[in-house]
Amino acid sequence: MSPSLLSKRLKELQTAGVIASAVTSRGTEYRLTEAGEDLRPVVMCVGFWGQKWVESQLSLKNLDPSLLMWDIRRHLDPKPLPLRRCTIQFLYPALPVSRQSWWLVVDKGTVDLCLVDPGFEVDLVIAGALRSMTAVWMGVADMETESAAGRLSVDGDPDIARAIRAWLALSPFAGGERRAA
Repeated sequence: MSPSLLSKRLKELQTAGVIASAVTSRGTEYRLTEAGEDLRPVVMCVGFWGQKWVESQLSLKNLDPSLLMWDIRRHLDPKPLPLRRCTIQFLYPALPVSRQSWWLVVDKGTVDLCLVDPGFEVDLVIAGALRSMTAVWMGVADMETESAAGRLSVDGDPDIARAIRAWLALSPFAGGERRAA
């Protein structure tokens, strides 16, 4: 989705009373209103329906690293990570240089996503195909299989790497049943 289309959609959702915005030190942040929270079960039902009936390979054709990384940021569980600041870099070498590198900085339970190097020592690097990382996130593949096939690599702090299944919470729809032909 282009930034202008995203901006238009966010304004429409604000006008409809589904979301509210607030300007913070990190920029504009959006949250669901009471009406938006009431829609959560509907959206989740549609998501589980899509996971079950929409063919996964079709979903893996039109990939956007920013959507994937924002989803990972939103669902990452900081509790299994060390109490110190942790910086995890995701590297997608096949993408244009401006969209190849993403950093998650986890500090005191807060998770920040950076498209520009935050300047901290990197504790873990996950590198490989965007398609493979998206498949892992969707629950279509697992990290071990993608790593064994050479499509993803995980390098860095062994404790953070071992705990990846605990902190890299998957899409809320990842465990859903699949029936698509």
